[in-house]
Amino acid sequence: MRGAFDAPVLIAGGGLVGLSAATFLAEQGIASICVERLKQSSPLPRAAFFHMRTLEMFRAIGIEAAVREQSEKEFVPEGAIIAMDCISGRTLGNIIANLNEDVEAVSPCRRLFLNQPSLEPILRARAREAGATVVQGTEVTGVRQDADGVELSVRSVDGGGERTLRGRYLIAAEGAHSKVRERLGIDYDGRGTFSNSLTIYFRADLSPWIGHNAWSIIYVNNPALGGFFRMNRAGQVGFLAVNTVGDAARDPQAATNAATDVSERRLIELIRAGVGVADLDVRIDGYTRWRATADVAQRFQDGRIFIAGDAAHLMPPNGGFGGNTGIHDAHNLAWKLALVLKGHAHPRLLETYESERKPVARFTAEQSFSRYVARTAPWLKSSQTIQPLAHDFDIEIGYLYGSPLGVHADPRTTHGVPGSRVPHLWLTHAGQRVSTVDLTGRFLLLAASQGADWVRAAPGVAGHFAGLPLDAYCVGRNLEDPDGHFARALGLSEQGASLVRPDGFVAWRSPDASSRPETALREALTSSLGY
Repeated sequence: MRGAFDAPVLIAGGGLVGLSAATFLAEQGIASICVERLKQSSPLPRAAFFHMRTLEMFRAIGIEAAVREQSEKEFVPEGAIIAMDCISGRTLGNIIANLNEDVEAVSPCRRLFLNQPSLEPILRARAREAGATVVQGTEVTGVRQDADGVELSVRSVDGGGERTLRGRYLIAAEGAHSKVRERLGIDYDGRGTFSNSLTIYFRADLSPWIGHNAWSIIYVNNPALGGFFRMNRAGQVGFLAVNTVGDAARDPQAATNAATDVSERRLIELIRAGVGVADLDVRIDGYTRWRATADVAQRFQDGRIFIAGDAAHLMPPNGGFGGNTGIHDAHNLAWKLALVLKGHAHPRLLETYESERKPVARFTAEQSFSRYVARTAPWLKSSQTIQPLAHDFDIEIGYLYGSPLGVHADPRTTHGVPGSRVPHLWLTHAGQRVSTVDLTGRFLLLAASQGADWVRAAPGVAGHFAGLPLDAYCVGRNLEDPDGHFARALGLSEQGASLVRPDGFVAWRSPDASSRPETALREALTSSLGY
């Protein structure tokens, strides 16, 4: 089976997660071939809520401005998430009064809404520009691996013969029905299906009721249905996701089979019930049936094959965590693959993908389920063990890797503890205002004002790892801290330093000075690179 490699990394699936993986790899100097079954992005709006951490990743690959510009065309910025009995009726509660309340304390970026069909072309163009190959209209038919690489059998969806692509590694990002995951015999564990749900894509003039209200998501709960609306900025086009119909407390089995009747008459009836207007003029654009689940794959890795996104975890849409979590999977994996392929890291580093991402996926899936229960299915509290709701910041930015603090914490209080994402802090570098987050992308050494010995040791240490790219900054030398918060924010004395991984997570820190900084740094990098 062995032969020449078509690319170092193959990617099955060219949606949000596959395209993100291709772009993140290309930014690290690693070519990939990304294979997608669809010839173009689905026109149906999906996966619209993008969180701060995801925007930080988009910022690093140069598409944050394009994403934000497109978002502002489609959705009201700084929107809210609200609960109502129906759109024309009364408010039941404000779930999130403003999407970006208090985000300035934890990130240089802001949350936004953007339809997946609008985001995918931006990602695809950036991936290709950076050096990735994206092949559309091609489906996966088989996968094999040996000690040196992976073979992916593919064919055009228009017919024709099968061909084989060979790479050193494969990322399977084909979604919930991943053929690669199925061929590997990897199943999901978790809560299973708790609703056979329905999403109705439609056109109707809801502006008389939405008006100028900055409502990004509108949950509705009434005797006819439970679910949520998402409409465009003009209140003319959008979708209704239906999780329950009728009285779920009395007959849960019937109520949670919301997709049983998908006749046009029934779809229009549900939209009218959700709006609260019996004669509303409605045009149906389409519908999809889907299962609301909160499950995580039993394994995230099989030899040289990694699974990511919905192939690795399924969660209800409440909170918008699914697509974001998949993009974060790709980000975690890309830098590790890059350093292994370049000879800077030991292949054992790749084993940390599962040990880091699987606990985060499980935690996030459970938090999505808790939000589903709180917003749509409160009767489940009597029969299910429900995780307490964690703060959104904990889920978006506060997830942890290998930390004694657990799987998550408030990012405003972690102060650069190893395993946490480096705290956001505004600094000045080369005359420019930058966030600590902006400095990441390669291994990064950050030293406080009296930590110059750490910076002087860095070049020699990097040389021990095949010339590992390592940026080193010291406050007062090549980095300015105008507000004087640097040391406290990172949990350091003025003699201390932190080592940050390319993905922005703190790998190690020495709160104080060391008599042997080169030795300490070398040991920290040895551990961080899997040696």
